[in-house]
Amino acid sequence: MVTPDGDIVHLALFVDTEPLTYAEASKHEEWRQAMTEEIASIEKNATWSITQLPPGKKPIAVKWIYKLKHLPNGTIAKYKARLVAKGFLQKQGIDFSEIFAPVARIETVRLVVAIANHFRWEFVQLDVKSAFLNGKLEEEVYVKQPQGFIVKGKEDHVLRLNKALYGLRQAPRAWNIRIDEFLNKIGYSKCTVEHGIYVKGSTQSKLCIVCLYVDDLLITGSDKREIERLTSQLSSEFEMTNLGGLKYFLGLEFTKTKEGMLIHQRKYISDILKRFNMMNCNPANTPMETASSLNNDDEGSNVNSTLYKQMVGSLRYACNSRPDICHSVGIVSRFMQTPKLSHMQAVKRILRYLQGTMEYGVLYPNSDGKKGKLIGYSDSDWSGDKVERKSTMGYVFTLFDCPISWSSKKQNVVALSTCEAEYISACNAACQGIWLQSLLQEMKIDIEDGAELMVDNKSAINLAKNPIAHGRSKHIETKFHFLRDQVTKGRIKLSYCSTEKQIADVLTKPLKIDKFKDMRKMLNVFSMENLN
Repeated sequence: MVTPDGDIVHLALFVDTEPLTYAEASKHEEWRQAMTEEIASIEKNATWSITQLPPGKKPIAVKWIYKLKHLPNGTIAKYKARLVAKGFLQKQGIDFSEIFAPVARIETVRLVVAIANHFRWEFVQLDVKSAFLNGKLEEEVYVKQPQGFIVKGKEDHVLRLNKALYGLRQAPRAWNIRIDEFLNKIGYSKCTVEHGIYVKGSTQSKLCIVCLYVDDLLITGSDKREIERLTSQLSSEFEMTNLGGLKYFLGLEFTKTKEGMLIHQRKYISDILKRFNMMNCNPANTPMETASSLNNDDEGSNVNSTLYKQMVGSLRYACNSRPDICHSVGIVSRFMQTPKLSHMQAVKRILRYLQGTMEYGVLYPNSDGKKGKLIGYSDSDWSGDKVERKSTMGYVFTLFDCPISWSSKKQNVVALSTCEAEYISACNAACQGIWLQSLLQEMKIDIEDGAELMVDNKSAINLAKNPIAHGRSKHIETKFHFLRDQVTKGRIKLSYCSTEKQIADVLTKPLKIDKFKDMRKMLNVFSMENLN
């Protein structure tokens, strides 16, 4: 609900620790200091100038937002006060036009980490302080003076924004344009297939890679001098915080073990278990029962749909380091509209599984730096969805024996045979494989030509290799024959693998305990305790 003053009325999670209003925050020295630092940063950056409001213009209100930043162990790292504009009051075409700003995909972050781990490159992690304040505004925007910092004698004045302010709809785009111009100026090229990656260097032996996610930068490469030079140039252009090596990035934790680097989300999983009162539940061996076949359950009891969506949304982010729960989370995501008790029990089953495997993550093993090969695994069930009778497809791609990309998704069409279901799944995986090859090529990473795609259905492989429009395949939509085109061109090589070695199997159906644990091990999902 939005009040006449433009305030959003909502429930806050940490009401006991994070103040909701300026009146509450002003009673504590830590928050007063945080607000003073924020205003100082804004004024140092020449973000605004005080002026009279021109006729016909309406100022946008601003609000203080307070947030505690925690370390992975749960202790308070920083009291952060952020002055934000109430951007939801802006009018398109008057206060803003374009708002889109690209960021690096999570799977791209995993790819960069896998490459750096393989070649034993060092990481530098940087955070831009008040990043959005660096973006230049093209529009004429006025905001009200913030609470606690109203200039005496000019109480009726407003602030004309020269640069973006947090909360403005166009602020992310303005910042992205600013950092993009700077990186281009100092010789970095943006990847055409992934706009969050910047590369400098002509060969793998003299390379620097920048992974950009809003105001977080992850820098690695073989050229140590260039990394030091870039760090210095960024620090002189923007106010930066050097976070040192790679330990915590976008909610992912990175822990060095004797076997390699473990990517996990122990703190995040712990937080969601506490949030939904599942910390002391009985752990489960698998995320979904083998005989589970969820449907709409029209006769079932209704549950709180908002709570259900919060739980499923939280679990979806946990999939970024836990491919072993992707299938089960994908299944429960299909019933967001009208969740029933059976669906809620399935969600709680996933949380019970996570409670017993909180220490688990994806292991990127130590390697010798040799030339690698991109290998994919594609699989599908057949008509597994009991509502629409569509199949569930899944894929996993590995590079240097590291799982870098995975997916579990319901197909868009109803497959008439297992061959067709596997063929559609392989086409979906081929699209991802082509994208990964293009990205690796732009990043100057030298790997063997062509991606190898492992499929456990010989009929689907033959259909992709032989252009035969017989009765069993003539109805397959033309777009899925993209796979055949890529196989003909040599960009994708299809190979047969037995079902026992098909690691994408865990992304398409619930498995029995022993089979599930075997597949989990093949996915390089291990416990931190077993690696140290």
